[in-house]
Amino acid sequence: MTMDDQNDEDGGGFDAEDWTRLKPFVGAVATLDDVQARRAVFALGETDDPRPIVMDLPQPVIWWEEDGEQAAVAVQAESHLGPDGEEMEILGLILPDGEGAVALLEDVDLVDDTDPTWRDLVTRAIDPSAADD
Repeated sequence: MTMDDQNDEDGGGFDAEDWTRLKPFVGAVATLDDVQARRAVFALGETDDPRPIVMDLPQPVIWWEEDGEQAAVAVQAESHLGPDGEEMEILGLILPDGEGAVALLEDVDLVDDTDPTWRDLVTRAIDPSAADD
């Protein structure tokens, strides 16, 4: 995911109108070099049978994490087998503020950019005072 070009100017974040400019990392399993070069969000080691998950990226998602729901855009999707042989489907996410995050596919809802909850979450992440409006 070549995030480096846009990140230098705007911090890599997005709003509900410009998320499509985020560059996905597809067609390969990311390496540490990819993460360090800001082409990918994550690289996992010590897993078996790593492979990219075929899905349309970038993809708006609502991520269900400890602090509640957050808007994000998935830009990377990989499947790995853990030490117990269980398959893990993992997404690399970009948050509205430009930060990266890693989530299990089962912890997100895939949505489209017209989803009112996703749009509201993006707006509140960019401008917390908008929650008071």
